[in-house]
Formats: sequence, structure tokens, C-alpha cells
Amino acid sequence: MPFKPILTARQEDGESIPLLLWRLPTPMRGISSGPLGGGIGDREWVINATVPMSYARNDPHTHLRELASELTLTGPGVGLLTGVDVTERVAATDGAVEVWATVGLGKPILAAATPASEIPRQPTPGTINIVAFLPVRHSDAALVNAVATITEAKAQALWEIGLAATGTATDAVTVLCPREGPEEPYGGPLSRWGSHAARAAHRAIKEGATRPKIPWSER
Repeated sequence: MPFKPILTARQEDGESIPLLLWRLPTPMRGISSGPLGGGIGDREWVINATVPMSYARNDPHTHLRELASELTLTGPGVGLLTGVDVTERVAATDGAVEVWATVGLGKPILAAATPASEIPRQPTPGTINIVAFLPVRHSDAALVNAVATITEAKAQALWEIGLAATGTATDAVTVLCPREGPEEPYGGPLSRWGSHAARAAHRAIKEGATRPKIPWSER
């Protein structure tokens, strides 16, 4: 896979904690809901870092900037955090679309089932993080559409394994595509590349959700 991440680690509190790093060969157009580099714009790298389930920092963007600095990353990038061991990442391809996922389901939820009065101020990390690479340029609207498509595929995968949940409270999706070339206007599940992204994401989430795993803090 051309965008295979580097598995590295950082030292925190005397422990070696794993981290996935994508150093993009050239800047790409991206969209992300991650705590660092969220929104739409050019991106040069992505990190997905394990944190303990006891993680309680209320400035994850600052923490991720610190990690990026330790890795000598410069320019705009995306930073993601998860309570699961990122060495358990799952990869899937479909029609030249690549998807990487880390699947943590310690605190699954139904998106529309929790009353606002019961929403915690600091959600517990568990987290399904998805990083997808589309092989052709997409419009900004198509990138938004692709995020929705991938999220729908994630919910389908969880439903198929019998889990009454749409995800967790801290899930994040990142989609990257080339900056040059003819622009695809759509990223929905019946579009050419959206359909590939949906199938790859579905397969990665389903595999990751059914693998036995141990939260990093319990190792």
C-alpha cells in the first residue's frame, strides 16, 4: 500500500507508547474531524496516537502539536488520538482506495440516543479512527460527502456484528486526495470512489471490531 504508515513510539511517563505516522510524499487535499488539523485544507502528514483510557487532557490539539514537534513534522497535518493500541490497526483496499482504521469500542453509543443532559464533558477515549486515501482529486463538497459515506459504512459494519451502536463519542474520520487533476464532484455511496471507500471502510471496521483487543492502559 503506497500510503502505509510508519509504526513508531513515544516516551511518556516512562512508557513506550505506540503511534502511527503517515508522511505524505506530496501535500494532499484533506478533510478531517480530528482534534488537530480538522476541517478542509492541504495536509502533509497524519498521526494516530495511542493514549491511556484514563486520558483526561482537555487540550488534545496542543498535545498532538507536541507529538508532531517531537517527530519533527512541519507544515499542516492531522492529529488523532485513540484509547486502543494502534499496533492493532487494520488496512483495507478497494479499487485503489486505501483505508486504515483503529477500532476501539469500549464505550459504544447510538448517536441519537443520549439526552444532552447525560453527555459527559470529557468523553472516555475508545475511538474508531479512520484514515482514507482516495486516488483522484475530489471537490470540497465531495470530500464532505465521502466522510458521510465512510461513517455510514462504519455504522453498517457495527450493525452487522450485532452491536447496537453507531460508533463512539470520540470517533474521527480523515479523507485525503490529490490536489491536482480533474475534480470528482461526488463522494456518496453510489459514486465511483465513494463506493470503493464505503466497501474498504466497512471491511476494515468489521475486521477491527471483531478482533480481540486489550486497552493500552490495561496492558
